[in-house]
Amino acid sequence: MRRHRRHGAQKISWGAGVIVEAFLRWTDKARSGDRAKAAKALAQAYLEATLPKEKQASAYMAMTYLLDDPSPKVRQALAEALASAHDAPRAILMALAEDQPEIACPVILNSPVLRESDLVDLIGRGSSVTRALIGARPELASGACAALAEIGSECEVAILLENHCAQITPFTLRRVSDRFWEDSSIRNLLLDRDDLPADVRHALVLHVGKALASAAMVCHVITAARAERIVRDASDAAIALIAGEVSGPDIPFLVEHLRKKGELTPAFLIHVLCSGKLDFFAEAISNLSGLEERRVRSILATGRHHAMKALYQSTGLFGTVLEVFLEATLLWRDAAEMPYGGAVHEVSARLIQKFSKVDADANLHELLSMIEKLHIGDQRQRARSFAHDLVAEAA
Repeated sequence: MRRHRRHGAQKISWGAGVIVEAFLRWTDKARSGDRAKAAKALAQAYLEATLPKEKQASAYMAMTYLLDDPSPKVRQALAEALASAHDAPRAILMALAEDQPEIACPVILNSPVLRESDLVDLIGRGSSVTRALIGARPELASGACAALAEIGSECEVAILLENHCAQITPFTLRRVSDRFWEDSSIRNLLLDRDDLPADVRHALVLHVGKALASAAMVCHVITAARAERIVRDASDAAIALIAGEVSGPDIPFLVEHLRKKGELTPAFLIHVLCSGKLDFFAEAISNLSGLEERRVRSILATGRHHAMKALYQSTGLFGTVLEVFLEATLLWRDAAEMPYGGAVHEVSARLIQKFSKVDADANLHELLSMIEKLHIGDQRQRARSFAHDLVAEAA
């Protein structure tokens, strides 16, 4: 019997003259290794169109028959032979994509035949391994990314985020953030992305701050009130940094997000203004005042005192707080003419000098505290840069 099988395996050659139907009888006697070789040859012949037209349907039936072969090696040989082909039979590939992981892997990762809708279906009814493989698929389409973000586990979504070729939309990133903001590994993967929407980055920063404030080690070292204050200061600084990095159409979106969250406070706005993030500041004032952004820019850049005062009053700023914003705006006009850097240092220092002796209510005190922190932070950064330059020159 063994001798007969070897002889049969040697005769299997999927050229144009072979009788494909004989394959079905031969598989009952052939070894799994021989069947795997024959499956590969059959698939290659089918793809190369070397079979006569009348035998094409028979070859398809033979490959369909192999889907039920008890040996994984046979099905894997078929999957590897068909996986990368553009004209491979879709129905057979779909069946292989739901087979054992080692069989499904080359099909899910490489097959150009699988449609986006096929992948979405596989995400919905497949196993965790299936979803993980789809998450790693190169150039994964946006619809499949959205489906995986909706129902995938932390591990599966992490694989998706690590797939830099995946077409992940801002909406999908927001959904991932909504579902997994408590997971530190997911948060880090999101925050490392350059295409993360600014509003999502802001939300994650706040989540990180809350998690830090409630950490057991922090609670044992400092009081809850101090922890909350530290986290709040750090969050304000982070938000201001995010505000300076956004551009174009992302600016109005982030401004509106912060307004809804109640984050466009006078302290935050003075931080943004004194930091020189003027595009964001103008959009924020436009949002709060209801004036067109172009008109706001014009008033901030060249408007007279009464126009600036009316603008800021329309946002709800009055009294000494209003005076701080008026002075800061004028200082930035002068800073724009400076032939050297250091505008942030100059503006913040002069504001502190002018208003530090004014009787401050709670609102003004909060503004001056923010300006002073910004001033100190800028001094420290300048000192670090100076030290770095000295070391570089010495080297």
